[in-house]
Amino acid sequence: MNKRESVSLVLGSGGARGYAHIGAIEELTKNYEIKAISGSSMGALIGGLYACGKLEEYKKWVLELETIDVVKLLDFSFSRGGILRGDKVMKIVENIVGDVLIEDLPIAYTAVATDILKQKEVWIQKGKLIDAIRGSVAIPGILTPAKFENLYLIDGGVLNPLPIAPTLSDITDLTIAVSLNGKNKNKNKYKIKIPKKEEEKQNKFQKTFSDLMKKTNLFDSKKQYDILDNISSFDVFGLAIDLMQNTIINYKIAGYSPDIIVNIPSDACGFYEFNRAYELIELGKLVSKAELKKVIE
Repeated sequence: MNKRESVSLVLGSGGARGYAHIGAIEELTKNYEIKAISGSSMGALIGGLYACGKLEEYKKWVLELETIDVVKLLDFSFSRGGILRGDKVMKIVENIVGDVLIEDLPIAYTAVATDILKQKEVWIQKGKLIDAIRGSVAIPGILTPAKFENLYLIDGGVLNPLPIAPTLSDITDLTIAVSLNGKNKNKNKYKIKIPKKEEEKQNKFQKTFSDLMKKTNLFDSKKQYDILDNISSFDVFGLAIDLMQNTIINYKIAGYSPDIIVNIPSDACGFYEFNRAYELIELGKLVSKAELKKVIE
């Protein structure tokens, strides 16, 4: 490739798999210049952090999180439309992002959310970046809805888990989409060596999370379904979201096909496994490198 082509980057939703967006961006920027970003949910978060130049700082923070740190960030809410308020996490993100406006970002940015009352897709392209991110990441039933102007917003992935349409008017060479709902046929293709320290952190978090859910009687891992042995109600919730989003993504791609699609396997982790940041960032790099190699060569 003789020059760095300009790219409109589409970052999809998918819970914790969104960490793969970090690795994808790191790989993409080796050969391309990102001029515009459109994202839903975790895609809006990671895209916003990149757009304001704070992605590396955020990456450092998530990789250094210990189990006790994660537990301290859980601010439970049983009466406001979600299990978690999300205020503690968003305060950390706000401290990283700063008081920046979308219109002042060096690249075009769109956060896609869903207006739960008017039942329509919302594109946020102006105003405070942190407000746009908060509206887009509000997973139904998990994070409480966010009030944005006169709208009540939930996760953008509910109506548009891979928001390609906002990039159609961009003047760029390519549109590259990173989907977190890829098929699982190559799930064993990518071998990631996880440092022992990271494995220990993952295992400790998994146990702590499971114990916490049991104590609060939320998504109890012992509540199993007769047909789906050993699958908790939390897992069923995540699988249902994946199924819904897969169907929507197929329709979206049929209508607006990007030039390149990077498919992160949907079984890379559960949507709530935010303890696997290291592994998912590396996966994002490997999958992106493999897909881009086909184009560059």
